[in-house]
Amino acid sequence: MLKELEYPFDSEYLLKKSRSLKRRLKEDGSVRLQKKIAVLGGSTTHDVVRMLELFLLNQGIEPVFYESEYNRYWEDAMFGNETLDAFEPDLIYLHTSLRNIQNFPAPGDTQESAKKLLDEEYQRFETMWERLAETRRCPIIQNNFEYPSFRLLGNQDCAMPGGRINFVTGLNRRFAQYAQTHPNFLINDINYQSAVYGLDQWSDPIYWHMYKYALSFSAIPWLAHNVANIIKSVFGKNKKSLVLDLDQTLWGGIVGDDGVENLEIGPETGMGQVYAEFQSYVKLLKECGVPLNVASKNEEENALAGLNHPAGILRPEDFVLILANWEPKSKNLLEIAARMNILPESLVFADDNPAEREIVAQQAPGVTAPRMGSPEDYIRVLDRGGYFEVTSLSEDDRRRSQMYQANLMRQRQQESFSDYGAYLRSLEMRAQIAPFEPVYMARIAQLTNKSNQFNLTTKRFTQAQIEQTAADRKYLTLYGKLTDKFGDNGVVSVVIGRKENDSLHLELWLMSCRVLKREMEFAMMDAVVKRCLLEGIHTLYGYYYPTAKNGMVRDFYGLQGFEKISEDEMGNAVWKYEIPAPYEKKNHVIEVEGQDAL
Repeated sequence: MLKELEYPFDSEYLLKKSRSLKRRLKEDGSVRLQKKIAVLGGSTTHDVVRMLELFLLNQGIEPVFYESEYNRYWEDAMFGNETLDAFEPDLIYLHTSLRNIQNFPAPGDTQESAKKLLDEEYQRFETMWERLAETRRCPIIQNNFEYPSFRLLGNQDCAMPGGRINFVTGLNRRFAQYAQTHPNFLINDINYQSAVYGLDQWSDPIYWHMYKYALSFSAIPWLAHNVANIIKSVFGKNKKSLVLDLDQTLWGGIVGDDGVENLEIGPETGMGQVYAEFQSYVKLLKECGVPLNVASKNEEENALAGLNHPAGILRPEDFVLILANWEPKSKNLLEIAARMNILPESLVFADDNPAEREIVAQQAPGVTAPRMGSPEDYIRVLDRGGYFEVTSLSEDDRRRSQMYQANLMRQRQQESFSDYGAYLRSLEMRAQIAPFEPVYMARIAQLTNKSNQFNLTTKRFTQAQIEQTAADRKYLTLYGKLTDKFGDNGVVSVVIGRKENDSLHLELWLMSCRVLKREMEFAMMDAVVKRCLLEGIHTLYGYYYPTAKNGMVRDFYGLQGFEKISEDEMGNAVWKYEIPAPYEKKNHVIEVEGQDAL
């Protein structure tokens, strides 16, 4: 990743150096997801696309763009065209703005007349969204509206029926309500973005009148960065965990030198309040499903004492791992990634010390260590960096930290057993395996985009595509949930198979690395076989497409009893399995509940 494209970035520099930055990104050898993105604009969008490409390349996505002609967003959405139809986008971004509102209320309008205008304006957009959902079946990102640059009714413009501020607020609320009930529809909040940037600078009218830009030229990278954060979240490129330094990061002072009683945190001083506020923000991240860890040069006893400071917000139990020692922080970060069974590139490391951040960048490649600035900047840097952008928030997401903590308890229990089978039986595991259900669609889509190591074909699905597949009788779909005496792991495995005569072609088989070597793969295999036999299917075909990350499942189908029937020079392999009669189940340690129990 290029530091130049991480927040806080220099917009003027990015606009000036976009070609050389793109060249550097293209030449870095990274393997990226390829995605087709349609940008339907109500204004000039060329430079939005130019900046969006940079941010997406930096976040591991190689985009190909369709760009509508100027202000043809409505026509393209409603009626399409040959080019857009052939393009078949993976995602659509509707770049509209205040300039695309057709009718505003007059200053003296009544509540009834203003509401009628609001309903008409909103309905025009909803009709477009529904048409796109019907014809394109992919995620849609829609800008809401920035505020007008003037207030005819002064401060009462936000309250009176004829006020434009009031009108825009109502439209934005209606957009948000639609998003709440349509999981494949996402808001790009330019109302907030323009406020942060400064409305006068964002909406400088010269750019509209001269170039038909909906926002100033210098604001375009800020807009593109926010849209890119949404896109990378949709396609599973979010970071997974926040790792924190302690001294001068979570509190002021050095706990080992100054003592706990002299740490600066809490209401007594202005800087103490800053650190307490930062801890509160970090705690809220945890509640949004971001697991927390510590990597600190400290004695563990001192680190725990600091985390138990009476004025502190975070406590030791809020963290999955606390690595407080005198090892290089880069080594501790790599150990955290290994023990959590995630890749180093999934970690964000917050440390006040630029020298430590540089060492991490050199010694722990892939770990993101943002420039934190001074303590009052910490929240702003992490929040606007968009590392943990939320596009859906399931119960599994919110419990993710507890899931990782429970996994560590399982690891400790495993260490106390000499017989692995006895260890597995001691977990008292129970599985629920069933066809895709609406309540789990978001989590299933999330898994297809996040799972890399145990993913045989690494196919990616949006939620809309998952829903479409589940409704198609040509496909067999199964999800697997796993619980044990330490807690609920949530949905951890997904299988999608395409039926063809009396055969099933396994197009997707993945599993969360949290439950590796727990025999969940055998329980899923048993469920797949049972489903096949019920539908008169007797032959399974499995596919393995190698990537830089999924080598661990190269021989997965062989372990399940499949026979390899072909393999090309790239390692792409096809496996075949004739279901024997009788079939002997492979899972012997997990109790499977419900309709797919054998």
